[in-house]
Amino acid sequence: MGTTTISLSNEAYRVLKAQKKEGESFSDLVLRKFGRGNPAAILAYLQEKSPNLDLAGAVEKTSKELRESLKLERV
Repeated sequence: MGTTTISLSNEAYRVLKAQKKEGESFSDLVLRKFGRGNPAAILAYLQEKSPNLDLAGAVEKTSKELRESLKLERV
């Protein structure tokens, strides 16, 4: 399985770090809290904990741009 690097604000990082158990990776934390295949739950959680964080908007915009890009490549 590969890895992906993501950027988080300091506030979002503190929120996640506070939830992390000893010896647990951030990947383990995300899967424990949100399960596999449920990115909406992750975004909702981060928005609830950090209401000023526009992570959801940034992810939504990037996702839309990626989908559009992939559509153009298939044509």
